Amino acid sequence: MSFIEGRAWTYGDGINTDLLAPSPYLRHSLEEGAPHCLENHDPDFAPNVREGDIFVAGESLGVGSSREYAPHFLKHLGIRAILAKSFARIFYRNSLNLGLPPLVCADTDRIGRHDILRVDPSAGTVENTTKGETYTCDPIPAHLMEMVASGGLLAHLEKTLKKAG
Repeated sequence: MSFIEGRAWTYGDGINTDLLAPSPYLRHSLEEGAPHCLENHDPDFAPNVREGDIFVAGESLGVGSSREYAPHFLKHLGIRAILAKSFARIFYRNSLNLGLPPLVCADTDRIGRHDILRVDPSAGTVENTTKGETYTCDPIPAHLMEMVASGGLLAHLEKTLKKAG
């Protein structure tokens, strides 16, 4: 995996797992639940997000319950990278486990909604082609990017075990 390029969907601080994965939809299939992602915060998000888009937030993204559905809904809707000033630890790890790279980026407040971003998770860089700016993020280590490129933890383990014979 090299670059991820897409539109930014920007949000502020404290976007929690209850907003990303509302509890009434946790008993539904991914296909039925994902369209309700952020419906109480931004009803335009789920119907308009496209494959390759990038989710951008402020502090404490993914706080709340440890719902794996939250990053799963984002990935199902087409989000291919997540940028935030800080993450709840379990949300960060759940994102990686699902093959969705989360990057800690101090400059998320400089990114406007629908700016076009080019993200390199391995290098820890975000190029905002709309504004002509580049931001530095914490790079994701190579072994974790290998897991992301495989499609997540389970796919990576399956691939690794097949190789081992």
